[in-house]
Amino acid sequence: MTEPLLVRAAKGERTERPPVWLMRQAGRHLPEYRKIRENYSFREAIETPDVAEEITLQPYERYDVDGVVMFSDILTCLEPLGLHYHIESGVGPVVENPVTGPDDVPTAHEDVEEELDFVYDLLDRLDESVADEDAVIGFAGGPFTLASYAVAGGVDHRHGAIRRFRAEHPEAFAELLGRFADVVTDYLQVQVDHGADVVQLFDTYASILPPEDYAEYVLPLHEEILSSVDAPTILFVRGMGGRLDQLEASGPDALSIDWTIDMGDAREKLGATPVQGNLDPTMLFADPETVRERTTDIIEAAGPEGYICNLGHGVNKDTPIESVEAFVETAKNWEWE
Repeated sequence: MTEPLLVRAAKGERTERPPVWLMRQAGRHLPEYRKIRENYSFREAIETPDVAEEITLQPYERYDVDGVVMFSDILTCLEPLGLHYHIESGVGPVVENPVTGPDDVPTAHEDVEEELDFVYDLLDRLDESVADEDAVIGFAGGPFTLASYAVAGGVDHRHGAIRRFRAEHPEAFAELLGRFADVVTDYLQVQVDHGADVVQLFDTYASILPPEDYAEYVLPLHEEILSSVDAPTILFVRGMGGRLDQLEASGPDALSIDWTIDMGDAREKLGATPVQGNLDPTMLFADPETVRERTTDIIEAAGPEGYICNLGHGVNKDTPIESVEAFVETAKNWEWE
């Protein structure tokens, strides 16, 4: 049986056209998503497998993308470590028992498959629902990003709390990141066991660390996580344009790059490493013809070998449907000469 187009691209193969999906494709920009959320809170939606399956499949059915990304949340990995959170409207996630000092660093984690059984139930369903030629995409938050939420007690746009924690308690900082790495490694592998064809590690905030701290604390954990997963892996860290070498050194099968990086430059620096990205999500507010032109530029710069068409970050909530359609159709209708 032929592997899904997206999996082949993640492995570096030349594909007849670029596979396409969008980060956060299942979510707030879709009217059908907003309708179903009238009856469920966010936590209820991700923890109710039949609801999560319906939401996951909404963009797949509307846009005919080449992959479905499970509808879940990066913060689910807090729970196996005994760190509990809830979502407050207008505020975002709130960690109820944040890590405020070394004594709060968890010493072990619960069985991930048992603690997060709703995720694996969802993946079992998707494995049955999604066509063989299309990919089921799993994901997890990266250790630094999860630690930022855990130490700040929620959203911290400047990440001051975790950076101070690193300075004041370097050993506890390393221990906390290690605990999250252990959970994420288990979490991703069990996703693969339940049908995920490819998994993406989102350590979105890790770029705020200086290069030397990134190399000391984060890069080895990324390498550990990615090398332990028995499926193609994609790594995303926002704002790493000048440090692509550090991303590549982590050993993912593919790198997902944001819109601040020129695709041609990325290809030149990364050589044969597969790449995913990288249209600026706000470009989807342009007219469809402009979206087609900008998407075409990126596809041409990326080339036919080891390329996955995507955005440089997630879909914004007010994004026009017609622009997403233009983006997806440009990739779906592409033919390499």
